[in-house]
Amino acid sequence: PAWTMPDVCPACGSAAVREMDEAGEMDVRRRCSGGLICPAQAVERIRHFVSRNAFDIEGLGEKQVQAFYEWGLVRTPAEIFDLEKRDGQSLSRLENRDGWGKTSARNLFAAIDTRRQLPVNRFLYALGIRQVGETTAKDLARHFGAFDRIVGATAEQLLEVEDVGPIVAESIMRTPEIAAALGRTVLAS
Repeated sequence: PAWTMPDVCPACGSAAVREMDEAGEMDVRRRCSGGLICPAQAVERIRHFVSRNAFDIEGLGEKQVQAFYEWGLVRTPAEIFDLEKRDGQSLSRLENRDGWGKTSARNLFAAIDTRRQLPVNRFLYALGIRQVGETTAKDLARHFGAFDRIVGATAEQLLEVEDVGPIVAESIMRTPEIAAALGRTVLAS
């Protein structure tokens, strides 16, 4: 039998849809419409956030992100930065879990602490805003200078940036609440 693209996300049951691209044509990919209620999307967002070209947190790779999500330790990128505090208050400490020990947990918390300050372009890229890759993140950072100015920008101001079209501007403008909350957590001096 011929294979057909699923209409439903296998991870969360939300509709899998094709969207319009910048050229006004139907995208070839289907995407889960579930957003962060979809566990697969939530895990991928965290994986992207800690990836090499984003926050680059040593000791927090794909396996660890998946395990932390399943254990309920990290469900959003922002939760990474208070993991040590929550772990200290937990009856089930990270150091006592399979594959972890005191040294591994201590090293992970230290690696997270070293990433509390990050250049704006890497932070933007880490957020995983649709169609905002490394180059667009650098262009936005160069154009606006500060994270708060990007979050507060109007669609017209965003469209002034090279390679930012209407769909990219809309993606950025749909993210400000998440980005602003995370920005206060991560970019605080």
